[in-house]
Amino acid sequence: MKNAIVRTARLSDAERLLEIYSYYVEKTAISFETEAPTLQEFRKRMEKTLKRYPYFVAEKDGVVMGYAYAGAFVGRAAYDWCAELTIYLDPNVRKCGFGRMLYEALEEALREMGILNMYACIGYTDNEDEFLNNNSPDFHSHMGFRLVGKFTNCGHKFGRWYDMIWMEKIIGEYRPDQPEVIPFPEINT
Repeated sequence: MKNAIVRTARLSDAERLLEIYSYYVEKTAISFETEAPTLQEFRKRMEKTLKRYPYFVAEKDGVVMGYAYAGAFVGRAAYDWCAELTIYLDPNVRKCGFGRMLYEALEEALREMGILNMYACIGYTDNEDEFLNNNSPDFHSHMGFRLVGKFTNCGHKFGRWYDMIWMEKIIGEYRPDQPEVIPFPEINT
């Protein structure tokens, strides 16, 4: 993709990232959040993630087209080798290759950190509507994830009930003497 790059997100990107995310909160059931966070709250979320995990933006001709990041899975020490992934693209640039670019960069960074399992929590429906389709599960399948669980009617938004699925991709080797995970900022110094 000509003139497109993936780079680590900066707090100065927060306004654009929130603009992208707000669309999904306000107009879709892709995010089960019902109110978009404030810019201050969004920046705090970014800061927290950047302390330990990769947070990337895809940029074309200087304009951020989407972002993806990893975070703790469940938050207990025994799960340190697992990460939950999140991705959002400007709704006008879906199916243009930015998602693949972002996920490939995330997978590489997570592998370098020592992460073994990647997870995605995805809104799902058996009956697609104007608020939710199944493009995200299809994208994740295409990227090598497999379905590992489904929760029925667990999210209520826009007066409708939606399911949630978990998808998983294994990217590392399990050992009894597993090395500790290296925080993302440390692998880049």
